[in-house]
Amino acid sequence: QVQLVESGGGLVQTGGSLRLSCVVSGLPFSSYTMGWFRQAPGKEREFVSTISWSGVTTSYADSVKGRFTISRDNAKNTVFLQMNSLKPEDTAVYYCVASKSPALVVVTTRRADYWGQGTQVTVSS
Repeated sequence: QVQLVESGGGLVQTGGSLRLSCVVSGLPFSSYTMGWFRQAPGKEREFVSTISWSGVTTSYADSVKGRFTISRDNAKNTVFLQMNSLKPEDTAVYYCVASKSPALVVVTTRRADYWGQGTQVTVSS
């Protein structure tokens, strides 16, 4: 059974930081593209970031570029999202995803093979 379990969400003030983690089990983690999406109330699901299986290639939405950093630890089957300089518009449920497809496919289709249950991030003004 494949499981993606996110943690690290919470309430933070504008300008603050959070680090999300996603621990994956049940699949060959080092073979999968990993990523993060988010969805705010009343809005469509939005791509945030992806990282290739090797960790060499990353991509970011323009709205988070320069503030968020994605990374992975293949030895621990974990992907991270370091979020700095948080803004109220970053408030959303953040979802960890895993895909056998390349990152470009994940970004353009907004689809992945597996999704986590989500973790709430709330940024107060």
